[in-house]
Amino acid sequence: MGIELHHLRGFLAVAEERHFTRAAARLHLAQPTLSRTVRVLESQVGAKLLHRTTRQVELTQTGERLFEELAELLPRLEAALHPVDRCAGLRLVFAGALSDGWLHAAVARVEESTGVRVDMLRRDDPLAELERGEADVALVWSRVSAVHMSAVTVMEEARVAAVGRHSVWADRGDLDWFEAVDLPLVVNTLSGATAPQEWAPEQRPRISARVSNIDEALAAVAAGRGVTIVPESVGRRYAHSSIRFVPVRRAPMAALSLVRPRQGGHPLASRFVEAALGAAGAVAAA
Repeated sequence: MGIELHHLRGFLAVAEERHFTRAAARLHLAQPTLSRTVRVLESQVGAKLLHRTTRQVELTQTGERLFEELAELLPRLEAALHPVDRCAGLRLVFAGALSDGWLHAAVARVEESTGVRVDMLRRDDPLAELERGEADVALVWSRVSAVHMSAVTVMEEARVAAVGRHSVWADRGDLDWFEAVDLPLVVNTLSGATAPQEWAPEQRPRISARVSNIDEALAAVAAGRGVTIVPESVGRRYAHSSIRFVPVRRAPMAALSLVRPRQGGHPLASRFVEAALGAAGAVAAA
């Protein structure tokens, strides 16, 4: 078959963007060139891969199957063709305190097996750092569904509410997720695990403050400006004399995800994700 890497890269970009113009810009190609590339691939495969209209691009059943395979295989192939630069460290970016020992175990495992340093960087907006190319892997408390990113859920946790010790909620044993409409919510807009959009429109809490990190969120709670809802491990790490952490009943689980680019990322990013999943699984099993 006369299929070459640029045919696969072109199809994968269109499948991720669902748009020829955006995909062509991403690959630094003219749109007619990208269209020809995809047509050649369809001819070689012997099947239609895309449904094109004037407004959108949709995958056929064959295209969807090929997309799922290439999204995993192509980054690995490109990594194999371009050996790791031993001087290029892997940049792991996170917000707030790092998670429990499983993450440090994954870092140590990758460093020992590859000789490549893993730099751990604290930033208020990990996903923005990843988008800008300032990081290789991001650790975030959210479920990420961007088509140009690969995200895996490492673990899930129950949620707790941080309430001021002298607030009207301090004497309660817990709070109910579906009573949140009565709460003034402090929202961490950059790296928080809880967003107002998680509630139905008629049940959403009132936003009392918007902040940029967990430290600002807890400072707002301590100052009496409302409550903030975080994963329970975050509550364990951020003990504060002016704050109580109480369980939130019927709350959906908070997801901790590792995110990396689908294309053009660090050759060891997928290996780090695999090591992290293994380390987290071992902790969960224990």
